[in-house]
Amino acid sequence: MKFIFFSLLFCSALQLAQAQTAYPATAVPDRIVLTFAGDPAHTQAVTWRTDTLTGKGIAMLKPASPHPGREDSAVMVEATQERIALTGAEAIHHTARFIHLQPATQYMYRVGDGVRWSEWLHFTTAADQFRPFSFIYMGDAQNDHKELWSRAMRAAYAQAPQAAFSLHAGDLINRTNTDHEWGEWFYAGGWIYGMMPVIATPGNHEYYRDEQRRLTLTKHWRPQFAFPENGPAGLEEVAYYLDYQDVRIISICSQAFLLNKADSASQVAWVEELLRNNPCRWTIITMHHPLYSSAGGRDNRSLRDAFQPMFNKYGVDLVLTGHDHTYGRGVSEQSPQSAQMPLSGPVYITSVSGPKMYVPALEQWQQRAAANTQLYQVIDINADNIQYKCYTVTGQLYDAFRIDKKSAGQKTLTDQQPREVKEMVELPPAYRQKLSATEKQSFEQKKDDYLKRKP
Repeated sequence: MKFIFFSLLFCSALQLAQAQTAYPATAVPDRIVLTFAGDPAHTQAVTWRTDTLTGKGIAMLKPASPHPGREDSAVMVEATQERIALTGAEAIHHTARFIHLQPATQYMYRVGDGVRWSEWLHFTTAADQFRPFSFIYMGDAQNDHKELWSRAMRAAYAQAPQAAFSLHAGDLINRTNTDHEWGEWFYAGGWIYGMMPVIATPGNHEYYRDEQRRLTLTKHWRPQFAFPENGPAGLEEVAYYLDYQDVRIISICSQAFLLNKADSASQVAWVEELLRNNPCRWTIITMHHPLYSSAGGRDNRSLRDAFQPMFNKYGVDLVLTGHDHTYGRGVSEQSPQSAQMPLSGPVYITSVSGPKMYVPALEQWQQRAAANTQLYQVIDINADNIQYKCYTVTGQLYDAFRIDKKSAGQKTLTDQQPREVKEMVELPPAYRQKLSATEKQSFEQKKDDYLKRKP
């Protein structure tokens, strides 16, 4: 018996060691990701990883050309370095910041140390005024990135290869400071991240309690992402904003809001100031925890009390969240909802792109719901409307709506969900087995009530 016990311990330790080194850093750059650290029309940031023996990082940049010329006319940009020291997963993360770029211009770049280089990659800067654009929105990835989330990220790119960026609503990974999960996240997106910038807000799984029980951000976040540092003090690169072609995008760090009173107060004041002095026509909020929950037994009332009146007052258009591992889309009005209706506040959305699923709440606020379904969203920003489309990972259009806005700010919501596509709210057997008889009966009653009130 002792032999079996110690064998099991040895196997567990071996599996852990193998997991930690599943994606080891080398001298060749990997985990290349574009982000916005400043004005998207004139700057661009890129971050990549190498082993700890690589002493420096360099990026080479030039206007994109159809000709195969390489170094001629390229600008060399030195990167800053930050070390991640985790057991079995030590690495250097390099960040280069490109400045003084021309708006609406395609560039090509590569990263390395002067000897070992990545491939040449392209990106396009934002315009310095409004232009229509699209972006991809992803709910929680969290688990099984290589096995199952990869198809979501790749299907989204295939659907919208010209999207300006991808936006990730938290819980990109499952276990904080676990390097091989980040390895799978980067494996799943691969070179897409190096050509389509990433915007991300952290979720609860990006945080942990340190030895003093202090709420602490994963050691990976700031070294491997270069987000704006324009949020409240102490929340750099997790609470931030950027203006992209007349759209203000605000990342609220909901985990810090919920678990730290000082961070809650500072974010409320900061968000209100950004909304009060907002020069942009459209406003989009992203945070991990939803104001209106789409999963059973969840309710973030303190978030809702703090932000819903503010969002209504200042005309926020979309609130994009995750956390609930179901799909929910709707508005805060509790009155009967119609296919076309005046919109006094934002449209609230929770979504999930990874394989971890929960039981849906099917509450009054929801106009469309889904259970046990991997999804991605493509959002088109136009001068007078926002067109939203939600797809399953097999490419089927599952939900859609349009927000029309007049010059004076009045908005109308038009529901465009495909009526021929059945609402995917049935629970798989594995989920039903976990429910008691009372819980099953309660869910079936909620489901019937929800489907009956559909227009």
